[in-house]
Amino acid sequence: MKTTIVTLCAVLGFSALSIAQSSTLNPVPNTIFVGADGKFETAPDTALIQFNISAQADSAKDAYDQAAQQAEATRQVLRANGIDPKSAEIGFFSVNPQYDWTKPKHKAIGYQVTTSVSLKLKDFSKIGPVTQQLADASVGESQSLSYTLDSTDEAKSKAVADAYRRARASAQSLATASGRTLGELSYATVDTFENIRVAGPHHAMARAIGAQTPAPTEEFSPQNVTVTAHVNAMFVLLK
Repeated sequence: MKTTIVTLCAVLGFSALSIAQSSTLNPVPNTIFVGADGKFETAPDTALIQFNISAQADSAKDAYDQAAQQAEATRQVLRANGIDPKSAEIGFFSVNPQYDWTKPKHKAIGYQVTTSVSLKLKDFSKIGPVTQQLADASVGESQSLSYTLDSTDEAKSKAVADAYRRARASAQSLATASGRTLGELSYATVDTFENIRVAGPHHAMARAIGAQTPAPTEEFSPQNVTVTAHVNAMFVLLK
């Protein structure tokens, strides 16, 4: 009796990585090899506020002192909103001399000190007050806000389950069409990805519109976080 080899590659927009994986897998007699995408959407549980502290002065010391004052103002804003300053992460301070390039000797005419700060918030009601008060204190001229999941394990598991369901459904369709019975899973690979939604930069918007005006994020719901998964699966074909 002639052996039948059936191989299926059901592609639903899978990534270059999965293509590379599937291309190195040799066809196996009496199996079906499928690939499918799945996803799971959920509300974010963490808001990430990022901004820079920047100061410029004639001397490096004065610029550093000004940056230190902005850092202290940041700590005061956090404490005023019931946030431990230790929960904010700060990068290293960078000191950059500013030169007068019109002069042959390129003399330093000033110094700029910058650092970055990132803050994770679980309580979304604090986003507006914190960004407003940072702007009022002339801290964080360029603010950005993004929403994410602090723990993605459950979401990834659900995305993988959705991808596997789709892959098995594709394999089942081909098995039925060929008059065969779909057997057990014999091989699989999984890739997962998280799509972080960015709300966009705030700049000094809160300060410009005034303290009585609602914050740009007030009364809006944060966009869902989408976790996607790609599953490559090989199933046994029964008689």
